[in-house]
Amino acid sequence: MSNLLTIPSSDKSIAVLPFVNMSADPENEYFSDGITEEIINALTTVKGLKVIARTSSFAFKNKNMDVRTIGDQLGVSTVLEGSVRKAKNRVRITAQLISTDNGTHFWSKNFDRDLEDIFAVQDEISLHIADQIRENFGHLNIQEHLIEAPTKDMEAYDLYLKGRHQHLMWDGQGMVNSIAIYEQCVTIDPSFALPYFGLAYSYAMYGSWTNNKELLRLSEENLSKGFNLDKQSFRGCFGKATLLFWGHWDFINGQKVFQQAIALNPSYTEAEEGLCELYTAVGYFEKALWHTDNILKINPFATNHYFTKANIHYLNEDYTEALECLEISLSINPDFTHSIALKQICLILTKDYGKLTKFLDKTPLAERSEECRVLYKLVNAEEKIDVDMSRASFMIKKEIGEALFAWPLFLMVHLGEHEMALDFLEENIKMRRGQIINFMNIPLLKPLHQYQRFQDLVQAVFRVELLPPNPEIQIQITSTKALMSDSEIDLALEMVGKGMEEDKWFQNPSLSLRELAENVNISGNKLSWLLNERMGQNFNEYINSFRVENFKENALNPANSHLTLLALAYESGFNSKTVFNSFFKKIEGMTPKAWLSANQI
Repeated sequence: MSNLLTIPSSDKSIAVLPFVNMSADPENEYFSDGITEEIINALTTVKGLKVIARTSSFAFKNKNMDVRTIGDQLGVSTVLEGSVRKAKNRVRITAQLISTDNGTHFWSKNFDRDLEDIFAVQDEISLHIADQIRENFGHLNIQEHLIEAPTKDMEAYDLYLKGRHQHLMWDGQGMVNSIAIYEQCVTIDPSFALPYFGLAYSYAMYGSWTNNKELLRLSEENLSKGFNLDKQSFRGCFGKATLLFWGHWDFINGQKVFQQAIALNPSYTEAEEGLCELYTAVGYFEKALWHTDNILKINPFATNHYFTKANIHYLNEDYTEALECLEISLSINPDFTHSIALKQICLILTKDYGKLTKFLDKTPLAERSEECRVLYKLVNAEEKIDVDMSRASFMIKKEIGEALFAWPLFLMVHLGEHEMALDFLEENIKMRRGQIINFMNIPLLKPLHQYQRFQDLVQAVFRVELLPPNPEIQIQITSTKALMSDSEIDLALEMVGKGMEEDKWFQNPSLSLRELAENVNISGNKLSWLLNERMGQNFNEYINSFRVENFKENALNPANSHLTLLALAYESGFNSKTVFNSFFKKIEGMTPKAWLSANQI
C-alpha cells in the first residue's frame, strides 16, 4: 500500500483502534466493535480534533503493529487501544492512550460496570481522551458530555450492535441480515431511533439497486419514525440523503441532506462519499475529487473511497489515474467487487487484453467475465484476439440484475443496436436504476451521444433547474473566539500564578486541566483557551515548565545530593521518567545528567 495518499500529521488527532474482544464468547466481537465505533463517533463531536474514521482504524484489527508505524500511516499523534470483556450483565473495559511519537502512555484506566451503565462508561472514556489530547497538544472546546444514552433497553442496544455489525459488511447479504435484526430491535424498543435509520438506509440502498419500490417506501416510513425520535441524527440524514439521491435521483435535496449529515458529523465519511457520488453523477468532477481527497485524509484505508475516486477519473476518461486508484483499493481489499468490476472496464478502454484476461482468470469475483471479453472485442475490433462472439446477441437480452455495471446496455451500444440501447436506457432511467445514474458521462455510451433522443434523456434528468448549486470550493479559515474578557484573564492569571508560586500546585503529579480550572473557579474550556491563545503553551507544557524549574533548583541544592535525579523529578511533580527526560531535553537541549554536570560548582 505504498501508493496511499500521504497524510500530513496533525497534533490534535487520534485513531481509535478496534477494542479487543476479551469475552469468553468470540461472537461478542460485534459488541467490542460497537463500543469502539461509539467512542469514535463521540470524539468526532469535539471540534478541532482530527478523528480517523472507523474503516481506517479497523484496517489495523488483529494486527500487532507498533503505534509509531500506525501514527505515520494515519497521520495522527495519538492512538487509543483497549479491550472489552462482557459477561452476563457486567462489562469490563480497559483503555490506554498512547503517543505515536515515542510510544509513551498518556493515560490508562480500567472500568468495571454494570451493562446498563455502558453509555456512561463510553462518555467517561471519550471525555478522558479528549482531555488528555487537549492537555498535551493544545486547546479544544469540550462539551460536558459527548455521549447521550440512545435507549434504556440493553437488549435492544445489544441487538442494534449486532445489526450494525451486519450493516457494515456493505454487501447484499449483510443488508438482508441487518434488516432482520433492526426489525427485532424496534419491536423491543419502539422509542430507539438508531435502528429505524439503519433500516432506512438498508431499504433505500437495496431498493434503488434492485428496482424495488416497496423497499423505497419502507425506507421513507422508517425515516419518518426515526426523525420523530431524533431530528439531529447524522445517520438519519445520511439515510434520507441516500433515499433522495439513489432512490429518487433528487440531486438538489440530496445535496442539502448530505451536507446536513456532514455538518452534524464531519468525520462520517460515508456521508461525504455520498455527496461525492452525487457530484459525480451530475458532472461536477472537480468538486467531487476535492471531496474524495478530503475524505482520504481521515479515512485513508477505505477501499470504497479509493473506488469512488477511481470512478470519477474513469467517467472523466482519465483511465490511468483510475487504474492507480483501483490498485490501491484492491491492495486494501482484494475482494472488493466494485473495484474489480471497474478495473475490468478500464482495462477494456486502455486496450490491454493481456492484463484483462490475466485479471479475469485469477479473479473469481470478476463481474460478467464472458460479457467482458466480448465487449473488449467489440470496443477494440481492430485487435486480433480469440474471443467467442457467437453468444453476443444472446447476452444483450439479459437484464442488469444486481451487477454494478450495465453490461447488456454496453453490448447493445457496441453491437450497433442503438435504438434498442436507447429503449433500454430510457426504461432504466424511468426506474431510477443505480447502475446507470452516471449515464451522461459513461465513456462506453459515447456512440449514443449523436442521437437527439440521448440528448433529450440527458436534459430530462440533468437540466439546469434539477441540479444543485456548484459554488467555488473555499477553504474556511476559522478564528478562535475570545472566551474571556481582559479583566477575567488578568484575575485568572493572577490566581494561577499565585497557586504555582506559593502553593506549588504543580507538585501534584495527577494535576489535570479540569482540576486546575476548578482551583481558579473557571471552566476547563476557558483555562485551555487562556493557556494556548494567550500564553502559547498547552497545559502540560505550562505545568511541566514549573516542574523543570523546581527540579533544577532542588538538583543544585547540596542538601539533596543523596537523592537520585529521578527522585528529585518525582518530588517536582513528574510521574514518568520518559516524560521527565523528554521534556527536560526539549527545554534545556541536554539530558538532566548533562545539565547537572555543566551547572554544578
